[in-house]
This record gives sequence, C-alpha cells and structure tokens, in this order.
Amino acid sequence: QVQLVESGGGLVQPGGSLRLSCAASENIFRLYVIGWYRQAPGKQRELVATITSGGTTNYADSVKDRFTISRDGAKNTLYLQMNSLKPEDTAVYYCNAVYGTNGYWGQGTQVTVSS
Repeated sequence: QVQLVESGGGLVQPGGSLRLSCAASENIFRLYVIGWYRQAPGKQRELVATITSGGTTNYADSVKDRFTISRDGAKNTLYLQMNSLKPEDTAVYYCNAVYGTNGYWGQGTQVTVSS
C-alpha cells in the first residue's frame, strides 16, 4: 500500500508562489504515473499536472507556463512549483499515483490565493 503525504499549502497573495511536496512511502517513480490534481469548492477534481516514469510531463492548459512538476527519486518526493498564482488556483491539491489498476491519493493540502 503506497502512502502519499502532501505538504506546502497555505495562503498566498495573487502573483505569489508556493511549492507543494508529496512524499511517497516507497520508490514509485520507476513504475507509476504521478500527478497533481485539485478540487475547488463545488467543483469536480481536475488534473493539474502529471509526470510519467520516463519523465514526460503534461499540464492543464490553465496552469501551463506557471506551474512546474518535478520529482526527486532519491527522496521519493514529487513537487509542484506554482508561480504567478491566481485566485482561481484556490483549491485542495492532491497527489496521485497510478500503476496499472492500482491508484493512490494523498490527503490533500489547501492552497488559498487571496489578497
């Protein structure tokens, strides 16, 4: 059972930056597709960014050129660098790992963008 623990959320002003982290209980980057999703109040959970075992990245159009997904295999940690944050980025951000039919979610971390 893979465990994922997110951290790094908080309150930030529009235009500011945050870096989210997702610590995995084991080395999953060689096999899993790992990603970040978010869910705003009253909305469905949506994809933010993913990275494959081969390092291919994919981003939602709404975050392209502002967010960067990366990983550190030595630390079993996934990151999401978020720049130029907007109020519409406010949501709970979740880490996700998928391998075949196995999928795992973290508990989420709140990001609030407000002046």
